[in-house]
Amino acid sequence: MSSRLIFLLGTFILAWVLAFNSGHDLAFSLAYLLTIILLISYGWAKLSLRSVYLRRFTRTQRSQVGQHAEETFEVRNRSIWPKLWLEIEDYSNLPWHEASRVVSSLRRQSSERWQIRTPCTERGRFRLGPMVLRSGDPLGIFHEEQELTATGMIVVYPLVVDLSAFDPSVSELSGGEARRQRTYQVTTNVATIRDYAPGDSFNRIHWPSTARARRLMAKEFELDPTADIWLYIDLYEGAQFRMDWMPTPPEMALFALTARARRNNGAESRVDLPPISTEYVVSAAASLARYFLLRDRAVGMSSYGRTREFLQTDRGERQMNKMLEALAVVEGRGSLPFAHLIATDSIRLNRNDTILAVSADPDPAWAVALQDSQRRGVNSIAIVVDGNTFGGHADYNELYAKFEASGIPYYKVSCDVPLETSLSQDARISSRPMMR
Repeated sequence: MSSRLIFLLGTFILAWVLAFNSGHDLAFSLAYLLTIILLISYGWAKLSLRSVYLRRFTRTQRSQVGQHAEETFEVRNRSIWPKLWLEIEDYSNLPWHEASRVVSSLRRQSSERWQIRTPCTERGRFRLGPMVLRSGDPLGIFHEEQELTATGMIVVYPLVVDLSAFDPSVSELSGGEARRQRTYQVTTNVATIRDYAPGDSFNRIHWPSTARARRLMAKEFELDPTADIWLYIDLYEGAQFRMDWMPTPPEMALFALTARARRNNGAESRVDLPPISTEYVVSAAASLARYFLLRDRAVGMSSYGRTREFLQTDRGERQMNKMLEALAVVEGRGSLPFAHLIATDSIRLNRNDTILAVSADPDPAWAVALQDSQRRGVNSIAIVVDGNTFGGHADYNELYAKFEASGIPYYKVSCDVPLETSLSQDARISSRPMMR
């Protein structure tokens, strides 16, 4: 009960007490006036939300860190009476999603629409709604509210950076473009068209070219690159590092990006990730998946966080969407060490497949697990997220020594270096040959 209502009720009671005790007309007039005000205000408040409808339209249920989530709201008054004020309060848990609003002077048989653009700063699955619609009388004595329990969901994908190169490049990995060889077998990959040679089967003849050239033309095929790329992502809880971090409001973030762009003479500004090693692990994995999928490689994924996430290898945009859906909600709270994940999962990989292992764990055991998989003919590349740049105090020297001894290329990702810079530089590798 509001203080204004308590004051008016006290004045109302006092007015009637004075009226009955004194018998003066002025006291009775004051009591009648207060009674009329309270009755009209109460009736007005009860009718304030009648024939009022609120709808929300979500442009898309998918967004990405660095992009915007857009929602459109519409409140409609279908009553013959105007609404002096309406308060809309939103209880969405999407960070920085300020959809609450006060609508004033909504005329009869009219509507008002507005749009909310929320910058997405964190990955995850977030709830949109519920909402509460409030109104009351013109004096603000009584309030009425209506809860709109309908909710929706929006998934924010992790940040994906564009990689200009990745060494070893896609053409140097087994099954890549440089490994394609001409074959006499009929495959799905046509390399070129040549003149028909004695001994060519009829199913090799390319009839459209034959009609144009007016002589027999045959197709020449090449082997299909069959080696798969496997992303192994470390979500072991004991290998996570983080610094004290306070999310930046969108206004301050926009000011910082503008200032940075001015310092860079108008160069494109990058989106900063939170200083949490898990976020860099997830973004690095998503960026590498996009890099190889754009080059028509088959990519799969394996991780163990709160739940087991496994995606069989596939190509194309659909596979990228599957990976982003999975990576949007993973958390670094797994109970399985990364070395055990590699040891158990890599047994079923085919020869010449490639493992891209992404981890912040300084334990050299996962380097040994990659070395064992290399002995079975599985290539390995390590992406090490340096936990010391996230406030940790770990020794990575033994891990790096294991990589160099076994000839495994590895990258170092730091908190203070842009992710695209760390992954586009040359891999660190020993001059020793890789063990088979």
